Amino acid sequence: MEGNINIFEVPRLNIQWDWKEALRNPGGKAWISCSRINQPTIYGELVRAKSIEEDVDNNTISVEASEGFSVQNVSKTSLTLSFPEANCSSKFISPSGSFQNLHSKSVRCIDISPGGGLGVSSGDDSTLLVWETSTGVVRHDLQGHISDINTCKFFPSGKVVLSGGADLRLKIWSAEDGSCPVTLKGHTGGVVDTAIVDRGRNVLSCSRDGTVRLWDCGEAKCLAVVSSGDCPVNSCALTQLQGMESTPELDNQSSEREVGTVGKLLLLAQEDGFLEGVDVRNKEKVFQVKCSSAVNCCAFLSEHEAVGGTEDGSLWCVDVRSPSLPVGVFRRSSSSILSLSTTGDRAFLASSRDGACFCWSAKLLRHGGSEEVTSWELIGPDYDPVYSICRSANTVHSACRDKAIRKYVLKKSELPT
Repeated sequence: MEGNINIFEVPRLNIQWDWKEALRNPGGKAWISCSRINQPTIYGELVRAKSIEEDVDNNTISVEASEGFSVQNVSKTSLTLSFPEANCSSKFISPSGSFQNLHSKSVRCIDISPGGGLGVSSGDDSTLLVWETSTGVVRHDLQGHISDINTCKFFPSGKVVLSGGADLRLKIWSAEDGSCPVTLKGHTGGVVDTAIVDRGRNVLSCSRDGTVRLWDCGEAKCLAVVSSGDCPVNSCALTQLQGMESTPELDNQSSEREVGTVGKLLLLAQEDGFLEGVDVRNKEKVFQVKCSSAVNCCAFLSEHEAVGGTEDGSLWCVDVRSPSLPVGVFRRSSSSILSLSTTGDRAFLASSRDGACFCWSAKLLRHGGSEEVTSWELIGPDYDPVYSICRSANTVHSACRDKAIRKYVLKKSELPT
């Protein structure tokens, strides 16, 4: 199928990660670049004007660019750069804060409570922490997994956390007192991702053992194997899809403990390169799309549109109503896509192995790259992989190999539509 698919090679603008410091003083310089796959990278330079009337703290910086680049706006935390030759522009946004010492090694996964007040994160130091997003103060060190913790997620209440690890277990924790009343066992490979059904009486988990399991949290048991295959499932995402109904016969076969699964479509990102949709209630495969390489992560952009991020740096957008061919395939580098998070109105955030964390607008997806490419770039890491990103309202948190959790507070105008 790949031979019939047009991959849109999207130009990428980049900037020196510490540009704020580099341009702090008059005459300061920072490098910029525009790269396109299979084409030479074009480099330029930003130079801060030598004006005594400027004030970096009052957003009155004057910056000039070379080599055909153009600077539109500069503030304390952002800079907008365009390169007309490649018909692209990017707004580079620096973190408003960061937590450097929550974990002693790489941070692998992060989630923010629905109210935005608490965060949960797991790291390569085998820690699972609940902390305050405003201060970084640790509320609870959740101890119980006996190996790496691959995934952590708040329930909709914001008072309960679900985690999964390389120890083959899922655990349910109280975010209020740190206790662990429930442990779920049944996988024969590491648990890598989860999805919570409605309010959380049931949860789903995917594993390196190739299975997806549906669990009853109250009785701590597996209700069903929703999907089973020979290759690892790397990620999953859940949505409600109208028109996907159950039948009385299948309802009779389902456990009475199975709640809220009717009409639920589960998206699976698979190591063998397939992006797959599964009807949770009927335990049936709905569609399957073969991508260009292993699919590392996935997300729903809307009820009917989904996106998968692959090992070769591609983003595959699919309409689940007609999935035989993707809506579009976009790539701006060969760096693996590691995490996805939706931002509303068919736009999404993506992070990659080269330290990028970017947001593409719906306009890019609608026009297939025929109009100006506009992106939002959340900068900070110096080429360290960003393993996980999470958006809550106008705030984005990222988890990075350099063990930092970065916080970006976006203005309404910085959220793409």
